[in-house]
Amino acid sequence: MTQPVLTFNTGSSSLKFGLYQVGGGEPEALVSGEIETMGDGQCRLRVSDAAGASLIDETTVMSDPSQGVSRLAAVFEHAKAPAPAAIGHRIVHGGPTLHRHCLIDDAVLHTLDAAVDFAPLHLPPALAVVRYALQHFPGLPQVACLDTAFHADMPETASTLPLPAELRRAGIQRYGFHGLSCESIVQQLGSDLPDRLVIAHLGNGASITAVKAGRSIDTSMGLTPSGGVIMGTRTGDIDPGVLLYLMRVKHLDAAALEDIIDHRSGLLGLSGLSGDMRQLDASTVPGARLALEMFRVSVAKQVAGMAVALGGIDRLVFTGGIGENDAGTRAGVCARLACMGEIAVEVLPSQEDDEISRHTAKLCAATTGSGSAETGRA
Repeated sequence: MTQPVLTFNTGSSSLKFGLYQVGGGEPEALVSGEIETMGDGQCRLRVSDAAGASLIDETTVMSDPSQGVSRLAAVFEHAKAPAPAAIGHRIVHGGPTLHRHCLIDDAVLHTLDAAVDFAPLHLPPALAVVRYALQHFPGLPQVACLDTAFHADMPETASTLPLPAELRRAGIQRYGFHGLSCESIVQQLGSDLPDRLVIAHLGNGASITAVKAGRSIDTSMGLTPSGGVIMGTRTGDIDPGVLLYLMRVKHLDAAALEDIIDHRSGLLGLSGLSGDMRQLDASTVPGARLALEMFRVSVAKQVAGMAVALGGIDRLVFTGGIGENDAGTRAGVCARLACMGEIAVEVLPSQEDDEISRHTAKLCAATTGSGSAETGRA
């Protein structure tokens, strides 16, 4: 039995969406699109059909991409596509109590609202989209697909942070992210899934995950998506003493620290130019070279660390915008791993939206049948 599923993948300044026909096989994209902020109260709406041909490309008055949800019924009619029967949302962080993909109800919304402090950059725009979708598609089942779900069963040695017990009881732990991307890699490998797999999801946000027999056993990001390897504008792991110094000596408050950690550091901070790998590759500015080298070293060190968690590496998969498209970065990382001997390397696309559509259809079927209203991994 097939059904059309609408997926939303919300960024801090953009909203990607897709309408998928989901049945027994692979999800089939019927319509895909993106709404991105252009500034001055305007957004750009782009829509393509199943073959990738452009259907709509226009700039429209819209203060926030989430407002574009109200346009989608007309978009699907224009594309001669069926109306969605269910909606799935990528949710970066489920907080300390929400560990599985689940149907959205008032209690789940309340839990996600309470989790905003764990991912203040990502959760508010995603929750705005959820509420717009509830308003403009009333009566349709909606599903929260959590980026943290894939890592929910990591061993204690990986999920526990070395903090006092009272803080750990408050939910301060390693959660891990890019879980939907990791699920999509496991799904694509299928029967060819190696026992010891490392997934390098490299994009503006980047993380390295150790997968043992299809299960996450360690990952580089921690409590928030700011930790781990160096990223486009994020520090990744940093000596906590630096933050104490900035608070004590420079008198920075939490908002100022957050701005430095998430928006002004990483490749941007190192280069003084950009957090975009393409601009850095094309630049002759010394800081750009330093940023590229440090990024590659940071990734290679995390991959090597995952070899310890796994007891070796059977395959390294690169995915994400940088991982899939930047051969120089892949070569630079692999060159630094040559000391570990030969490692099979593969490049696969991150298919997060496929995973969202698959989990959404599964949860909706379980609700109408006798199954559970939660799912874990693909």
